[in-house]
Amino acid sequence: MKRSIIIGGLITVFLAIFMFFAFRQVTPQEIENAPDWVPIEEASQKAVNDNRLILVDIYEVGCRFCRAMDREVYPSPSVRAVLDREYYPVKINGNSETTIQFQGEEITQKEFAAAMGATAFPFTVVIDADGNIIDRRRGYMDVVGLTRFLRDATESAL
Repeated sequence: MKRSIIIGGLITVFLAIFMFFAFRQVTPQEIENAPDWVPIEEASQKAVNDNRLILVDIYEVGCRFCRAMDREVYPSPSVRAVLDREYYPVKINGNSETTIQFQGEEITQKEFAAAMGATAFPFTVVIDADGNIIDRRRGYMDVVGLTRFLRDATESAL
């Protein structure tokens, strides 16, 4: 009887410790120097007025490489310099059924991602104010890769 109580207590303690650390890793943390993500509707309106491009980061909840770009790439000073000067950054959940307004139509974020050609996550798209695709890239990009991608897209749009 005593043995089963001790074993039950140890299992309970082990599970409690495991759950504590598991939830601690899942909890989102504030990322310093993260871009000011705006909704696609707002970005489209501002892009027309300011003659800027729109960067659309299409992600998936639970995507390891999407989180890595959020933590390591987007906050980088070189990426932020290009983003702040030339783009309106937008985040779209590629598997969400939440509706958005784009080009006067109401579509789900999942349908938007499919229309942009997203086949895997992360998927990065640069569009102009009219919704035309300037460039797109599938997969993780490091700081140098994303900076080069953004500068090339800006030059292509000119």
